[in-house]
Amino acid sequence: MPVTTLPAVGRAARRFHALSDETRLEIVRLLSHGERCVCELQDVLDAAQSRLSFHLKTLKDAGLVSDRREGRWVYYSLSREALDEIAEFASEVKPGKHAGSCARACCS
Repeated sequence: MPVTTLPAVGRAARRFHALSDETRLEIVRLLSHGERCVCELQDVLDAAQSRLSFHLKTLKDAGLVSDRREGRWVYYSLSREALDEIAEFASEVKPGKHAGSCARACCS
């Protein structure tokens, strides 16, 4: 199994941080069903526009969602690649897995 590199760890940290909020996790859950208009997210989450914009920006900055504009509406969708990287990172650090950290930390 490949050693987890420092840039990958930093990217994972940004993504896990973005997912550390209940509202953002709910946004990800909603987007897992497909692209959603920001107006739909606002209605389902019963969230103020400014609050929702903050959460969507956090997810976008972490590379977890992308957006596209159509007229006056903005549509959001999940980044499959980013979610796959999170799953891969989590898989590499399961107890009993050797993610390469031993060579740096305890066995040199």
